[in-house]
Amino acid sequence: MAPLGLIDIGGTSIKFAIWQDATLMSHHAIETPTTKAAFMDLLQREVNAMKAQADIVGVGISSPGSVNKATGVIEGASAIPYIHNFPIQAELTALFNLPVSMENDANCAALAEATTGAGRGAASLAFLVIGTGVGGALIFNHQIWHGAHLFGGEFGYTKIDATGTLSELGTVPNAIRRYQEMTGQTGALSGQQLYQLADAGDIAARHEIETMYDALAQGIFNLQYSFDPEKIILGGGVSNNPDLIPGIQRALAGIYEQVEIATLKPELALCQYTDEANLRGAAVDFEQSRQV
Repeated sequence: MAPLGLIDIGGTSIKFAIWQDATLMSHHAIETPTTKAAFMDLLQREVNAMKAQADIVGVGISSPGSVNKATGVIEGASAIPYIHNFPIQAELTALFNLPVSMENDANCAALAEATTGAGRGAASLAFLVIGTGVGGALIFNHQIWHGAHLFGGEFGYTKIDATGTLSELGTVPNAIRRYQEMTGQTGALSGQQLYQLADAGDIAARHEIETMYDALAQGIFNLQYSFDPEKIILGGGVSNNPDLIPGIQRALAGIYEQVEIATLKPELALCQYTDEANLRGAAVDFEQSRQV
């Protein structure tokens, strides 16, 4: 595979790297500009620097928002409003004088995991990104399933019960919020501290953590029986917690006791790549885009 330039656009920083021999070279990050003009100038300078280092044949980009592969427009919304709703892919192609591919960041992470990461060898998988909300991606036959309206993988919108969605019930920040509302406590509280409180016997902390696991288990159960992926990969900050999969498995056991007819158990795995996933997936997307 010829060298590629890679860009991962984030709300706080933009990461750059050269993809050569299945390795990220010259990997670094720069603070995200506040204007479109400064953004375009930064990307042009960085790609020119990549050209000086390697004979790159194109640029693969991971981006927030709903990337419309047919139009080259980033639809939806994100923390970077100036990248949306104009033909950004065409403008960058002209700016770089190189072929450009673009894909949503969660989809890129899923492609990385499916190709050489935790989902390697699986033709289909669901990838859940568990952060401030729950996002993710679906892959069938090694390709992203975007959906008719670019909502494929937006698992966080799914209703879990009468009280909320998967994003509202299945994340650590919301577990912290519920705990503080229940106890009347104020001030900063981290996820690690919430787990420490639970381990120390705090009933309210344990209740909110189990609520989170119950919500994730219900979402995963529904995903398995709706789409039947070979694997379900879990990513996001909470994936660093060794209790995540055991906690979800405990909650799944309760579901299978209730739904006796259900015998198919999801194969869960933690993501292999962390801060490299989006860049690696952008390289996969570039190669797949050239084959279309």
